[in-house]
Amino acid sequence: MVYEFSAGGLVIDNGKVLIIKTKNLKGDIVHTFPKGKIAQGEKPEDAALREVQEETGYQCEIIKRIDKVEYFYKREGQLIKKAVYWFLMKPLEGTGEHDKEILDVFWRETNEAEGILTYKSDGEMLKKWLK
Repeated sequence: MVYEFSAGGLVIDNGKVLIIKTKNLKGDIVHTFPKGKIAQGEKPEDAALREVQEETGYQCEIIKRIDKVEYFYKREGQLIKKAVYWFLMKPLEGTGEHDKEILDVFWRETNEAEGILTYKSDGEMLKKWLK
């Protein structure tokens, strides 16, 4: 089994949450939160800030670590166990200019976001941390 470690950000500003539109490994369109792999020797916090900026164009500040989500998936027949460290963030500055791998970046009212998000775990995390 292969292990992967990623980090990402739940970016909240004035009652809105930042969402990315991208494609998953199968090529399907998904709406999710920005995240990416942690580089060797990189702290999860630093990876989360870097990935959010690369994928959304927003420089952010971490408010606190909010969750660690673990799941399994297969890539090219190989079983992978993935751990994702999530951080609650607030934007400091940015233009919304993003990586070419990201199709769109947009803000949504937090009470509307769950209906847009592709992954159930994203919606559950959002609800959990908005209480």
